[in-house]
Amino acid sequence: MRGFTSGRRLVGSVAAVLLTTGCVAEAGGRAALREPPSHLLAPLPSPSVPPPPPRPAEMPLDGVDPCALLGREDRIQLGIDRPPVPGVENGFGEAATCSLRSAQNLVGARLALVTIEGVGVWTDDTAQVEVEHVSSAGFPALVVRTPGQEGVCNVEVDVAEGQFLDVLYRDDGASPPPGLDQLCAGAERVAEIVTANLRERSGVAAEEHETAPPSG
Repeated sequence: MRGFTSGRRLVGSVAAVLLTTGCVAEAGGRAALREPPSHLLAPLPSPSVPPPPPRPAEMPLDGVDPCALLGREDRIQLGIDRPPVPGVENGFGEAATCSLRSAQNLVGARLALVTIEGVGVWTDDTAQVEVEHVSSAGFPALVVRTPGQEGVCNVEVDVAEGQFLDVLYRDDGASPPPGLDQLCAGAERVAEIVTANLRERSGVAAEEHETAPPSG
């Protein structure tokens, strides 16, 4: 595996990435990483979370352009009024990213296509986050909240073996700032559209997400 030898190391890097609550540059697309507070470095005294249910199909992310996963109409629907900015994220093993922003609503989003580790890294005993199982366009997903960080929420979609789609949604200076539940709802909305577009791109028909009725 390139860049990481265990889920522990990836989660540690991800915790640092989640602290970039408003620092994605319009040019270059790289987030300005900050040193995580010391209280985020200690394991949380929370019980283990069971793994997500099986995915209905495989949608590999290799070679996919994340900025192509939200078309113009999608961005209008989401209130994104700034051009998408491609980049890479070191904390995800040089994952391809796309940063988006609403200058009017002062919120931002970032997509990262992680191909070095599966979504189970978020439910590992060493993870320092709180997770909730949800569904995104028929695929299992997790809403991820980082303790102490009220301005950012992530949704992780289990799209393929050893790969996942990371959607970060953050406050970008709104006054008053949106609540965490509102940010998580925004992340889920972005994830739903992106996953549906991935499904269409991969030829995964909607009926594959449903249980076929018994014959006869």
